[in-house]
Amino acid sequence: MTPKKSQSKRETLVLLDTHAIIHRAYHALPEFTSPKGEPVGALYGLAAMLVKLIQDLKPDYIVAAYDLPGATHRHEVYKEYKGKRPKMDEALSVQIGTSRDVLAAFGIPIYEAAGFEADDVIGTLALQAKKDFDVVIASGDMDTLQLVDGTRVKVFTLRKGIQDTVLYDEDAVAARFGFSPERIADFKGLRGDPSDNIIGVPGIGEKTATTLISAFGSVEDMYLALKKTPEAFKKAGISDRIVELLKKSEDEAQFSKVLATIRTDAPIKLKKPTLFSEAFDAQRVKTLFADFGFRSLTSRLDALTKNGVEKAKEPPVIVATEEEAMFKEAQVMLWLTNSEITNPTLEDILHATKTETLADAHAKLESLIAAQKLTRVYQDIERPLIPVIDAINRRGVAVDREYLAALSKEYHTELEKLEKKIHEAAGGEFNINSPKQLGEMLFTKLGLGKGAKRQKKTSTGQISTRESELAKLKGEHPVIDAILAYRELAKLLGTYIDAIPPLLTKDGRLHTTFLQTGTTTGRISSKDPNLQNIPIKSELGRAIRNAFVAPPGKLLLTFDYSQVELRIAAWLSKDEKLSEIFRQGEDIHAGVAARVFNVPEKEVTYEMRRRAKVINFGILYGMGVNALKDSLGCDRAEAQEFYTRYFETFGTLAEFLEKTRRDAARLGYTETYFGRRRYFPGIRSKIPYIRAQAERMAINAPMQGTQSDIVKIAMARLHTLFEKEHEGAAIVLQIHDELMFEVPEDAVTELSHKTRDIMQNVLSKEEMNGIPLVVSGAQGKNWGEMEKLT
Repeated sequence: MTPKKSQSKRETLVLLDTHAIIHRAYHALPEFTSPKGEPVGALYGLAAMLVKLIQDLKPDYIVAAYDLPGATHRHEVYKEYKGKRPKMDEALSVQIGTSRDVLAAFGIPIYEAAGFEADDVIGTLALQAKKDFDVVIASGDMDTLQLVDGTRVKVFTLRKGIQDTVLYDEDAVAARFGFSPERIADFKGLRGDPSDNIIGVPGIGEKTATTLISAFGSVEDMYLALKKTPEAFKKAGISDRIVELLKKSEDEAQFSKVLATIRTDAPIKLKKPTLFSEAFDAQRVKTLFADFGFRSLTSRLDALTKNGVEKAKEPPVIVATEEEAMFKEAQVMLWLTNSEITNPTLEDILHATKTETLADAHAKLESLIAAQKLTRVYQDIERPLIPVIDAINRRGVAVDREYLAALSKEYHTELEKLEKKIHEAAGGEFNINSPKQLGEMLFTKLGLGKGAKRQKKTSTGQISTRESELAKLKGEHPVIDAILAYRELAKLLGTYIDAIPPLLTKDGRLHTTFLQTGTTTGRISSKDPNLQNIPIKSELGRAIRNAFVAPPGKLLLTFDYSQVELRIAAWLSKDEKLSEIFRQGEDIHAGVAARVFNVPEKEVTYEMRRRAKVINFGILYGMGVNALKDSLGCDRAEAQEFYTRYFETFGTLAEFLEKTRRDAARLGYTETYFGRRRYFPGIRSKIPYIRAQAERMAINAPMQGTQSDIVKIAMARLHTLFEKEHEGAAIVLQIHDELMFEVPEDAVTELSHKTRDIMQNVLSKEEMNGIPLVVSGAQGKNWGEMEKLT
């Protein structure tokens, strides 16, 4: 899949940093009002910027990014972030709200994500878009320059006022700052940014920061040089005073860089926008301009429409080629060598390998696989799985369309009843889906929440209406149960029941996309739609599974591994007490409780077993005492006592988990039994919350990764079995520890035995030190009504 040279100019996508432009315009322009007396100075600046960029850039597409009210991920780690900014003027606040009308008039779609700033939204969209478009970020904020990438991602920004603009590509950034765009965050990490209250290194200004970056590169490289080759600073002309400042403020520099770095992982996905020439409605814009009193802009708009908005051609479509197999292998190899690069594109592959052709990249990755001792994982696990995933995606799973239609009717009826019940409790109608209106009804009108403990609040000081917070109010008023039930039904309808039927093919099958390289953990993921998250905890959610059916003449078989990660933990840690429970076929939670509480298993109470179950699964994810306290519903002293007793009982397991954490901190990665690596860039961070999060994930990685490897080996072996001996049987779904198959009715008994045998013997009992892999099976005509196999 080597990229074809385009015969035509790439289409241009403009990403509008709406908040930054409005803020800049508000402070740059004099105050003036609309004919209705409303402040519109900042809106004028936004509209003028839009007209100018349309005239100058002639974009094919425009989309806008917004900040949402409330704290962001930066506020969560640094409460003082932007803390010195004065409270927003009411006039500006009003115009930010009205600015959405301006964008709507221009036909510009809006993207935003809770907890992320507009910069992060833009960074995420730019990353997604640059493979298909020439991206131009229109902003009044120089921070976005860090997103510039060659000539593929540029920044169109304001130099003075709102008319003096400049277009930055990578060369222009280098000319302006003396270093490449990727070093902008390092620059702010050193210099700081008073406007955002980012402290940087006290005493270091722009000139010194530029000198340091030019000499040493990133903040991380600079501190590495400070430790290994301190004499290099003197050679670079850095004074002893600056060196001392750097030494004293390493944490501040690292943390400031993190705050300054624009995220590219906001939970949003760029949808194919409508051509701007088709979305733009000149008459609608003129009407809006008239309402705002923008006479001068109206004349400029006339000139714009007279010249016309150039129509763009459809973006090129990448088609499958004879190199597709090589591309998929390269994807897998790159992902194995760097687990952080999930679902790599061709561009990712070429960039990471510093090659220009797919063949060269493939060869380089093969060498890297061998060098990192990943040959076993690649050759025995991942490469054989490529055709298996392709086959599952092509086949799809049968869905009963009529059943979903009936379920939709039933659930919508129930939703209407709940809506009526909630409105009756409120004494009038309101938008249940509006957190603000719901909060007013619950906490002001009904006066709930006054006795609730640890009730969280929003940034405006109002009590949160998130599900976890409403759950704390259960029992105070019947309306709480009604709201929680309403939300569950609404989610089931919107995510599954009403969303699936339009996706079905003519033969009634649903084709999700299973992604072999979709996670950092090694697990397979699913998207469009995600069939690994179909609810099972509630009866309402479980009913959806009845829609997944076997075609005529076939049955569904499901087999899932029993407590596989706990078995792997016992095996990898070589903890004899934990291993003994599995070897003897005991109930794992009762067995653990008996040993921790030092009582015979027959005397283990329900509460003892519950506590053991909580910590059994919790330790796999790095659960600490505070998390255990919350999960058990006890005080900290009691949780600490139980925690200590557990790890005293299973001391070898405790040592293994601690060694895993230490090794990950030393190496930067963990390994599964088969040698799969998972990398943890944050595990050496000087920032406590980043490092702690990485450590928790690292503790779990060997168990979860090994479990993923086992399931994948089983999938490949089963696929081969079906192809060779049972053409009518196939894998149709993978849900982490569980596999679902379509099997001819007359082959169920035979295939059940063979499937169980293959899955339970991926690793022999001897290899696993006597700990058996156990799977449980079921069969049925639909996924929701399965009978256990003996």
